[in-house]
Amino acid sequence: MDRLTRKAYELRRDVIEEVYRSKAGHIGGDLSVIDILTVLYFEVMNVSPQNWKNDDRDRFLLSKGHCTDALYITLGDRGFFDKQIAIDTFSRFGSEFIGHPTMDVPGIEMNSGSLGHGLSLGVGMALAARMDGRSYRTYVVLGDGEMAEGSNYEAMMAAGHYGLDQLCATVDLNGLQISGTTDETMKSNDLGKKFRAFGWNVIEVENGNDCLQLLAAYKEAERKKGCPSVILAHTTKGKGVSFMENQKKWHHGVMTEEQYQKAVKELEGVLA
Repeated sequence: MDRLTRKAYELRRDVIEEVYRSKAGHIGGDLSVIDILTVLYFEVMNVSPQNWKNDDRDRFLLSKGHCTDALYITLGDRGFFDKQIAIDTFSRFGSEFIGHPTMDVPGIEMNSGSLGHGLSLGVGMALAARMDGRSYRTYVVLGDGEMAEGSNYEAMMAAGHYGLDQLCATVDLNGLQISGTTDETMKSNDLGKKFRAFGWNVIEVENGNDCLQLLAAYKEAERKKGCPSVILAHTTKGKGVSFMENQKKWHHGVMTEEQYQKAVKELEGVLA
């Protein structure tokens, strides 16, 4: 197992603990997006606790903010704060680690949760980098269900118009949202064609839970000049836990003790 894949499964184990203790969270999307977060924070992005206040740090925006459970675990493991505090207090009264990203938490660039806003803010950050002569890149992660929000298409158009090659979006294409499949709820058809129509460089990742495929895609995006890039990552909702994989009910679900033990056993078996 490569280093990044092992890290992603270690973080999955922590997310299971965090969500089980809190009886809250969006575990299905957490498990589909964790490989993307792992590759970005542990290999791709120029951001760390040491340069967090540096104007040239890379920016990361989680537009699908309901999966902040996974982001907190990733940031904690990266050293932005004590990860155990997030595990112990997530969604508890008085905790900074609430159910959507908040800038009260070190490493969070924007409050999110109301879907469809992250890409627009990412366009603004990428424009600001150009205007200020900064070298930082801006990364935005969106959900496929979120692509029904019209604000995304205005942002796609603006990013293409301005040729924002310091902007990289990733769509977590797990095919499910709270009310059913994305095709049943609001069919988006070929997202690649839509992004290309607005002047984006489109990179398809067949297995968006494969860290090495993701890493190659992000490197390709960084090399592309003259236009923004989007990575369409085909993922599995609930990845890594057999009874959660591709199950709509685990968009948001509370594990029983038996389910928790089964999930832990499966993930620790991968890591053994």
